[in-house]
Amino acid sequence: MKPSSNSSSQQIDPPFEINLVDPELYSDGDPHEVWRWLRANDPVRWHPPGDLPGFWILTTYDDVLAVYRDPVAFSSEKGILLRPAEYGPDPGGGRTLALTDPPRHRQLRGLVHDQFVLRSVRSLEAEIRGIAREVVLQAVERERCDFVTDVAARIPLYVICNMMGVPRSDWESVLELTTLAFGGSDPETRTLAHMDILQYFTELAAERGKRPADDLVSILATAEVDGRKLTPDEVLLNCDNLLVGGTENTRIAAAGGVEALLQHPDQWHRLSENPELVPSAVEEVLRWTSTATHIMRTATGPAVIRDRHIQAGERVTLWNPSANRDENVFPDSDRFDVGRQPNRHLALGSGEHFCLGGTLARAELRFLYEELLTTTRHIELDGVPTRLSSIVVNGLERMPVRMVPR
Repeated sequence: MKPSSNSSSQQIDPPFEINLVDPELYSDGDPHEVWRWLRANDPVRWHPPGDLPGFWILTTYDDVLAVYRDPVAFSSEKGILLRPAEYGPDPGGGRTLALTDPPRHRQLRGLVHDQFVLRSVRSLEAEIRGIAREVVLQAVERERCDFVTDVAARIPLYVICNMMGVPRSDWESVLELTTLAFGGSDPETRTLAHMDILQYFTELAAERGKRPADDLVSILATAEVDGRKLTPDEVLLNCDNLLVGGTENTRIAAAGGVEALLQHPDQWHRLSENPELVPSAVEEVLRWTSTATHIMRTATGPAVIRDRHIQAGERVTLWNPSANRDENVFPDSDRFDVGRQPNRHLALGSGEHFCLGGTLARAELRFLYEELLTTTRHIELDGVPTRLSSIVVNGLERMPVRMVPR
């Protein structure tokens, strides 16, 4: 049964079809036009069931923030992404950092939290900067490259591999697998690559369980929660969670930030003349790219958002890119401004599930842009960028560029 509708959606019909689960909207369309209309006319909208179960669509900053900050009323345990009913429940439900609620979430997060706090990231700064410099210099030496795969993907992947204890000799093979698993051209290729990733970390976790080292996989392989060790499946799923969380969003944000700077050369010039703006530019890149297209929660009981009545068990989706362009929170929200202050974006979530790697991601982006500013004299497009056809992540698949050294 379709939940009760609000008066605004009854009075005003959209001037276009609204289908936020059409991947082509993100690869070839203009989702911001759709989100803008929803914020103004139907900010809490019901999407009827089809290939996916029915779900609520939240598009304003305040509504998205309120759900993020209420993990009791809106659970992560049933899944955080829209998923066809025929697939069944998410296998990570109740077992991974991303798919648990308090207190279990806090217990799992506590195992690795110290590795991602500011002091720990600061202790890694020399390594992160070294990786960023190496990757950028290699790209500049080639002059022409695909910025997404040759630069943006490598920095966070190398950093998280280092933190997880993946031997450096395996970094390239893990990079190849993640590129196929998360950007492969067909479902079978993606599935097979992801299975290879899981097999790799199954073997690495088993080895670290016997011979622990100073790395994240060892922590998970030897950890105890409530007096018992994590099961092999829990270790594996959390390794997978850390790998994906530590690479995908930063890769897309890094590339999207450079695209934004190319589209707004005045901001690139401003940043070149005022490198002290790099930290605020990073925040604007995160807001502008908003790489997680949607995040899902499940209502644990009846709830009301604005005048919409949400029933227990119904899915509620949070559209971060829309929230981060909310005109009521971000003045001139469709303008890319490297000096924007304040910038209380939700690109990294909020509340219990605020991105564990947020500090790390900011450092990776900062060092990347600093290296680009000091190493390159000019960056220009060397072809037509292509966008991902995905309702999960919002960003570039390819961006050929020419990088002219200083």
